[in-house]
Amino acid sequence: MMGNLSSATEFCLLGFHGSQELHHILFVIFFFFYSVTLMGNTVIIVIVCIDKRLQSPMYFFLGHLSVLEILITTVIVPMMLWGLLLPGMQIISWTACVAQLYLYLSLGTIEFVLMGTMAVDRYVAVCNPLRYNIIMNSCTCICVVTVSWVFGFLFQIWPIYATFQLIYCKSNVLDHFFCDRGQLLKLSCYDTLFTEFILFLMAAFIIFGSLIPTIVSYTYIISTILKIPSASGQRKAFSTCASHFTFVVIGYGSCFFLYVKPKQTQAAEYNKIVSLLVSVVTPFLNPFIFTLRNDKVKEVLRDGVKRCCLLLKD
Repeated sequence: MMGNLSSATEFCLLGFHGSQELHHILFVIFFFFYSVTLMGNTVIIVIVCIDKRLQSPMYFFLGHLSVLEILITTVIVPMMLWGLLLPGMQIISWTACVAQLYLYLSLGTIEFVLMGTMAVDRYVAVCNPLRYNIIMNSCTCICVVTVSWVFGFLFQIWPIYATFQLIYCKSNVLDHFFCDRGQLLKLSCYDTLFTEFILFLMAAFIIFGSLIPTIVSYTYIISTILKIPSASGQRKAFSTCASHFTFVVIGYGSCFFLYVKPKQTQAAEYNKIVSLLVSVVTPFLNPFIFTLRNDKVKEVLRDGVKRCCLLLKD
């Protein structure tokens, strides 16, 4: 695809293999997922902002998590959908590739930090309820969220620099539907083993750095819940954590297989499947996880639907 050029100035995305008919079917499926993701997470953001019953740290963090889900899926999915409609390969410039990968990794980093923060928030709510409002006050929440966003964008500067300072002379074809780092490393003229190892350590630092406080928090939460004498009390206490716990299992599970692996340049099909889980399936499931398993959010949504019905009748 390239001659003896010093480095690639643009990349060709192979996207999904298969016939054009299969691509049209995938387009419909992923467009549906993307539309529901946008609508569902937007609804969560709106009700968190306007309903006083959801003015608490847990829902403040949930609102930011929904913003992240919209941004993460928007960085990847529109370009993927456009590629499914086009015959042949999709061209992406070097600058667009840098921007896409940087945003994708930065937003993912912020999401991990927020998931760890939400686990600590649940720990304080269940294990130290009397001091919850003092510890998790508005100033603390704003500071934590601000640090999370700033840290995420700063942390990924070096990994992006290390990836794109390489010389890509083998080819400019990426067997993926977006600018995947593993596929980019495959194109390098040089041995990338050391770079891959450093990137592996940085990915492990983010994932395990947020996973450890999550595990510790839920260990204390479960221990505290089991000490509650009544079964109804146990169910009520765990219901406040169930949606976040479900999201944690899905989020960490998919990202663990995608990022925490010594060899960044592994099979393209494997990377595509896990990338779909991270960028399409998880954002799609987020609104359902945090509404169907949360009584307060369901109550707010029911009241909102009733108001809308009354307005329509009038």
